[in-house]
Amino acid sequence: MALLFEYLPLILFFVVYKAVDIFWATGVLIIAAIVQLVYYKVSTGKIETRHWIFAGIAVVLGGMTLAFHDEQFIQWKVSIIYALLGLSILFGKLLFKTNLVEKALMGLFSSVQKEQEVEINIPNAIFNQLLVLWVFLFLSIAVLNLYVAFNYSLDTWVNFKVFGLMGITFIAIVFTMFKVYKFLPEEQ
Repeated sequence: MALLFEYLPLILFFVVYKAVDIFWATGVLIIAAIVQLVYYKVSTGKIETRHWIFAGIAVVLGGMTLAFHDEQFIQWKVSIIYALLGLSILFGKLLFKTNLVEKALMGLFSSVQKEQEVEINIPNAIFNQLLVLWVFLFLSIAVLNLYVAFNYSLDTWVNFKVFGLMGITFIAIVFTMFKVYKFLPEEQ
């Protein structure tokens, strides 16, 4: 259910775009992003940085899309978010010597470690390979989004944004799990 709520603004954007147009869809995206922030604040007492960033970009670029009646602003949103993600991972490693991919994965695996009382030891080389993969992937998606947005129809871009990016991300997640699977404890 939490995953569905995470993607709710995207789902609503797609449905309203198909039913009405890009401008209504953008308005719904802005409202859904704000409602999502309120929900996280009420339900957990805090709002994670990524939710602030996603909502902020949706409000600013969505607002510009509506104010100027120009869909190009909302089309930039995907590229800005993915470029920020890729650069955050890259600069986290270069400037702060922190592998954010490792932190994210180990955060996911922490419940497994506690439940099975085992330690998960994944070599740094694997985490570094995954870091390069995710930086390359995020920066490539940022560029690919702009290419699709400015070389194809609005319908093609919306479909790419919803289905293409989800498909690319799913493949990358499967590859990531494949790389770390042999280091995970076997089920009892």
